[in-house]
Amino acid sequence: MYSVRMSTPDRLIEATQDLLWERGYTGTSPKAIQRAAGAGQGSMYHHFTGKSDLALAAISRTAQEMRETAGRLLDGPGTPRERITAYLLREREVLRGCPVGRLTMDPDVIADDALRAPLDATLEWLRERIAALLQEGLDNGEFAPGTVPGPVAATIVATVQGGYVLARASGSSAAFDSAVDGLLSLLATPARPA
Repeated sequence: MYSVRMSTPDRLIEATQDLLWERGYTGTSPKAIQRAAGAGQGSMYHHFTGKSDLALAAISRTAQEMRETAGRLLDGPGTPRERITAYLLREREVLRGCPVGRLTMDPDVIADDALRAPLDATLEWLRERIAALLQEGLDNGEFAPGTVPGPVAATIVATVQGGYVLARASGSSAAFDSAVDGLLSLLATPARPA
């Protein structure tokens, strides 16, 4: 149950975010959203045209929250390598999976261009932000010459998303930690002397 101090639309969006993360689009019924948000059917349809409209608001907020969380670390203090490392080592609910990544595996979300768009834009933003850090580190001699920022950034994002999948499949966060440790060892390869 969400705080009554929150506005009804915010309660509905947050309830939908949680339910989408846990149950997916098909498993998230309007009744379940209303029950979790403590809102009636009239309130829901007063603020949103239907489940798809509410889901879009929830997915957009989830994507924005992911950008804010990643951005605090990737734009924080330190060298590019330190900021990427901070992003990789941040605390996560590994066994729940990534809220954005899990939605990309939902066939109903992926089949709907509007619902998929915030997810795609967020993952693209993350790849571009990490690629920019890799380029900065490459320019500063922090990474080995020949490092290609775009593909390496895609590898970082894929490793994080794949780490969630491995952890959920094994029921242990150790699989995620192992994937991140392996990636960090690759990133720690010293730059060759000029």
